[in-house]
Amino acid sequence: MRKIKGIYAATLSILNEDLSLNIEKTIFHAENLINQGCHGVAFFGSTGQAQLIPVSEKINLINSISTNKNKEKYIIGTGLNSLVETINLMKVAISLNFRKFLIMPPAYYKYGDKQVVSFYTKIIETVPEAEIILYNFEKLSGYKFSINCVEELVKKFPKQIIGVKDSSYNLFENLKIDNFSVLPGSENKLLSGLQLGCDGIITATCNITASLSRKVYDDFIQNKEQTANDKLCKVRTIFDEHNLISAIHSLMAKNDESYSNILPPLSILKNKQCQKLIEDLKKIDFNYKN
Repeated sequence: MRKIKGIYAATLSILNEDLSLNIEKTIFHAENLINQGCHGVAFFGSTGQAQLIPVSEKINLINSISTNKNKEKYIIGTGLNSLVETINLMKVAISLNFRKFLIMPPAYYKYGDKQVVSFYTKIIETVPEAEIILYNFEKLSGYKFSINCVEELVKKFPKQIIGVKDSSYNLFENLKIDNFSVLPGSENKLLSGLQLGCDGIITATCNITASLSRKVYDDFIQNKEQTANDKLCKVRTIFDEHNLISAIHSLMAKNDESYSNILPPLSILKNKQCQKLIEDLKKIDFNYKN
């Protein structure tokens, strides 16, 4: 039985004016995505500015969602380069009965498959209760998972390595492992991925496309005619013309100014860029209101 299936948003982190994490609004935003159709959300992925948010604020949010009604639908991203800090954050989450984690290999340094296996081995040896979704995103980490590496990790830790978010798109078409979830990182890959045996998506733009993505997923599962996939892919393509985090925050800030708060070196779109985004979405008859 695969443990991760469906539409998952890499949810946003909402900040106060002083750029501290607004826990209440961040949780409300995640709950709203689930109400719109997401099967779940991943906190503190790259979209959630994970590398920029202090560990103390992450812990405060994890404590706050530990009694939330949607707790079973939450995945915790670690978003840390440090092995020790990653393990420490996971221990806190596990003490609050969270089990599912989205973990990317560290950025900055150059390494290969052998070192990646060692990295996850040390994590699992210390927190064997964890269920880990590998985060494959070479653009951010500098490392791209090979099929052999994923297969080795699953063989070594079948109970702990439960899936992969594939944002480098070198795995989802050919990786076939029993009881292992494969989730591409783009709505453009949702339908084709499902047709290949993938399990859904984990994406940034599900912050905007939750209901549309869910319809594509449900229509596939129910063997219905696809009527929403074309628009869904067009929306994603429009967002791909911009920095995703900047574009999503900029669009949502039109209705709630708190979304304009973003940690440097990230920034919201310039006015002309934002206006182009809105106009391009209107051209395909996609009007978003958060």
